[in-house]
Amino acid sequence: MSNFVDYVKIHCKSGHGGAGSAHLRREKYIPKGGPDGGDGGRGGHVIMRGNAQEWTLLPLRYTRHVKAERGENGGKNQLTGAYGADVYINVPIGTIAKNEEGEIIGEIMEDGQEIIIMKGGMGGLGNEHFKSSTNQTPRYAQPGMPGEEGYVVFELKILADVGLVGFPNAGKSTLLAAVSAAKPKIADYAFTTLTPNLGIVEYRNFKSFVMADIPGIIEGAAEGKGLGHRFLRHIERNSILLFMIPADSEDHYKEYQILLNELEEYNPELIDKDIIVSISKSDLLDDELKKEIAAEFPEKLKPLFFSGVTQEGLVELKDVIWKKLHG
Repeated sequence: MSNFVDYVKIHCKSGHGGAGSAHLRREKYIPKGGPDGGDGGRGGHVIMRGNAQEWTLLPLRYTRHVKAERGENGGKNQLTGAYGADVYINVPIGTIAKNEEGEIIGEIMEDGQEIIIMKGGMGGLGNEHFKSSTNQTPRYAQPGMPGEEGYVVFELKILADVGLVGFPNAGKSTLLAAVSAAKPKIADYAFTTLTPNLGIVEYRNFKSFVMADIPGIIEGAAEGKGLGHRFLRHIERNSILLFMIPADSEDHYKEYQILLNELEEYNPELIDKDIIVSISKSDLLDDELKKEIAAEFPEKLKPLFFSGVTQEGLVELKDVIWKKLHG
């Protein structure tokens, strides 16, 4: 996931509709043939399509412009012009498309789902549609309607069962590396993780669940400080939020409250999700210190202690996660 791309902006243009034909029928034995102009074809749509084989928006990173074909003009003998070819933008499940005003156009929730993000222009009507008792030979037809044009922003919110929530350097990458085959970058400084990492966590009897290491939150993330907003939106899609507070924190419960406050300010619905509180790096603690830290929290938020380095408490942590997912 080192090449994770979760935001791209593409200039999209749907096809213009073809013009209707103003042709008048002229045949050897029919000297006064009426109008027989066909309709113009519809312009091509720009369509967003879900693809379960895609995990990131990386294939679209260098796509600057997408343009659908225009519809063909109508012809004689009431011949309708061909439709312009649609153009497809393949995106991962969980991708949202927004217009330039930030309004959501659509969201891809399943493989193969298609959403028209820009409609092709309608083809113009041929002159045969305008024939009447008072106008037997109309010599005019409609032009095709123009297509739509503008920038579309594609945002990917990763889909995971468990999202890891914590300040930078809380040990999230270490945990993910310990319980899955993911290879996140790990170092002892803030903001090591600049992009979300996904890992498949194996559980008992060949079961598994998806865990997402979401980049660290800082105070003020809800106001867009640092990289805040970009990362907070990923948390919206997780079933369970695993709050991680490092053992060497100065005030464990206060740190939990700050994290919770950032989520609530960004989106109040987030705090209604299932929450598990944990203390990471617990290999630094003895039993007495663990009791003191646990006493800081209310009874319903009693933290789980684990260490991604020594593997201590990981089985119990996975048991609690699985029970919340399938309880």
